[in-house]
Amino acid sequence: MTQMIIGGQRVDAIDGRTIDVVAPSDGQVFTTIPRGQAADVDRAVNAARSALLGDWGKLAAFERGRLLAKLSQAVLDHHEELAQIEARDTGKPISTARNDITVLSRYFEFYAGGADKVHGQTIPFLNGYSVQVIREPLGVTAHILPWNYPAQMFGRSVAPALAMGNAVVVKPAEDACLSIIRVAELALEVGFPACVINIVTGLGHEAGAALARHPGINYISFTGSNEVGIQVQQAAALNAVKCVLELGGKSAHVVFDDVDIAKAVAAIVKGIVHNTGQTCTAGSRLLLQRGIYDEFMASLAKEFAKTQAGTPEMDLTCGPVINKDQFERVQRYIRQGISDGLTVVAEGSIAPGVPESGYFVTPTLFAAKDHSSCLLREEIFGPVLVVVPFETEKQGIELANATDYGLMGAVWTRDGDRQQRVARQLQAGQVYINSFGAGGGVELPFGGVKRSGHGREKGFVALEEVSTTKTIIHHHG
Repeated sequence: MTQMIIGGQRVDAIDGRTIDVVAPSDGQVFTTIPRGQAADVDRAVNAARSALLGDWGKLAAFERGRLLAKLSQAVLDHHEELAQIEARDTGKPISTARNDITVLSRYFEFYAGGADKVHGQTIPFLNGYSVQVIREPLGVTAHILPWNYPAQMFGRSVAPALAMGNAVVVKPAEDACLSIIRVAELALEVGFPACVINIVTGLGHEAGAALARHPGINYISFTGSNEVGIQVQQAAALNAVKCVLELGGKSAHVVFDDVDIAKAVAAIVKGIVHNTGQTCTAGSRLLLQRGIYDEFMASLAKEFAKTQAGTPEMDLTCGPVINKDQFERVQRYIRQGISDGLTVVAEGSIAPGVPESGYFVTPTLFAAKDHSSCLLREEIFGPVLVVVPFETEKQGIELANATDYGLMGAVWTRDGDRQQRVARQLQAGQVYINSFGAGGGVELPFGGVKRSGHGREKGFVALEEVSTTKTIIHHHG
């Protein structure tokens, strides 16, 4: 059994209830986690508040940076251990899990360097006045994290909050949270004060909801579905609390007929099957200009057919989806695509020998005649790519923007004028030109528009999101 981390202690839920943790690769229970409730959340928030009033609140910015740097190194020192935990918990290929742990370390490294570099300003005002604007932590920050990238998301959300001097309460997804708990233990080992990082496990509608509406919270970061994100925002509004929401996407590749086909095909396939398509930024729509359609599709189908799902240790293209509900959801979308008249152009495969009880989905490439199917409007969160042809640049842009989401997109063309022209018209928080989802992108501000949410994470701007300004007006005559 795994325990929560509250106030520097490993603890069970107050009422003793637990949740079974199931391995996606075989559908079997392999441990349990506490089923935290409102009382556990209250205990964690109070612990975080005490950290702000104690040693943590007194640390200089450069000292916070040093602690983050120590945690970054501790993650690297335990790299393989954490990768194995992540792979078993999520089912992802071991190489993907290893990369996730590397990116986790990078988050703490990046924000360690930024902790003492958030400067204030002075403002010219009336004669006899001096005006300063300083940045201060918000206080106790809440972080409700998803199951698709537990380790990475912990670093992305928590590292900037700590760098700015906040104390945190984290509610990870019940489906995958073991790496987060282990990193919190490492934080204690490298010297973080006991109450700074608190981890409450449990169900979203219980522990997650209690955290979102807690009156002791000063900020909420949530990554997940649009439906739950709206509920989180409503709960935050009750206490006039700021929240940053990342609520998914339906990202499009807009591919023009002067593209480098080999380069684009490789990136597009990776962009949908990476992490088994369970990525908010997954490139799940391919808009392909008619002049290159047949040639491009032949190359894409050939590459797509090479994809293969397997267990973490097989280290293939992708793993299983996270749980039974997600497995059934993706299968429903595949059946719906066929019902809508979409053509199955190519399929990957499931490796021989995987457990029959695992949640493995066959990667599927569809071709559509138009943009009317729900597979082109709704987030599937699985390895399913749909291709739609277009004629003109104007039509390609219109199709790319024909979604309620706006998280990421890509423009593929050799024409420099067109690159900028189209990128600027795409309604998305990030737009790639002749690439897609490069690296971990720790340095790159990230977030969505429209129903993909609001606020920004990653990059230096994240430090501003998790802090506030105070204006000091001094009349000295």
